[in-house]
Amino acid sequence: LISCVKTIGYDNHFILYKKDNILYHNNGYVYSVTSVLTVGPDTNQPGEAADSTEARRGVLRRLYDWVLHWAETPYGTPALFLLAVAESSFFPIPPEPLLLALAFAIPARGLWYGVVASVGSVLGGVIGYAIGYAFFEEVGRPFFVAFGYMDSYEQVARMFKEYTFLAVLGAAVSPIPYKVFTITAGATHADFWTFLLASAIGRSARFCAEGLIIQAVGERAR
Repeated sequence: LISCVKTIGYDNHFILYKKDNILYHNNGYVYSVTSVLTVGPDTNQPGEAADSTEARRGVLRRLYDWVLHWAETPYGTPALFLLAVAESSFFPIPPEPLLLALAFAIPARGLWYGVVASVGSVLGGVIGYAIGYAFFEEVGRPFFVAFGYMDSYEQVARMFKEYTFLAVLGAAVSPIPYKVFTITAGATHADFWTFLLASAIGRSARFCAEGLIIQAVGERAR
């Protein structure tokens, strides 16, 4: 596919390709032109939407650098906890960059950092669930639209109708941001206790495994 298509723009994280007038996401998803960016009628170059996407990428880059700077302060652990809470409900940067930076700095505490991130993420998931349950139209839907998550929301909503537990567990390895799962769980009124159990298992498995690997092998984990 890559050899026969042309890069024409970017979304928040991934390159978009065009082939036969269809946009392809490089993680396999397909998007309509109007939902992602405006293409000039003659030049086939990204329009104003692409410019705004580049602006968002700049903001995300600054946020990413801001997150990482906490690893160089005495407040790295509480910052990791708060970041994990926020990322599960509204913040765009995941806790992994800070978790890995802290763990590589002190490998012996790798598992502990994984536990901190797991607890924060589960708590943030409860907040995300509450947002979706009580304030989806006022807060959740506008948030999804602003960040381009509506397609992901519809995909996850279909999963929750039949497989709440597996859907939340799958979030541990899904490229879809976890906040989409938590807010969607509330919006679809998924069983809260099933959601909470799956969230605790899935998030702990992800973050604790990352921390434990670094604790076990240190710099070789890079």
